[in-house]
Amino acid sequence: MILEIAQLQVRPGETCAFEEAFHRAAPIIKASPGYIGHQLQRCIENDHRYALLVQWQTLEDHTVGFRGSAPYLEWRALLHHFYDPMPQVEHFRIIA
Repeated sequence: MILEIAQLQVRPGETCAFEEAFHRAAPIIKASPGYIGHQLQRCIENDHRYALLVQWQTLEDHTVGFRGSAPYLEWRALLHHFYDPMPQVEHFRIIA
């Protein structure tokens, strides 16, 4: 399993709209091959910062499969205009 961690900085004043858009976008990622599960968490200290945690079967399920798919274009259209700056995305694997 691979854990994708995306740090999302949403423009101030747009958090409600972002959360509504994310709710609409969630079925897109859920339908992606290799998807296991996800969590969207909102920062307590900085209320327009989020952490998106997505579990994938393989790195390629995210970087090639999802990002290279037609549904990703819809995901991007729903969500990417909320970010400033664009998210930092990293991938992790369990070692212990």
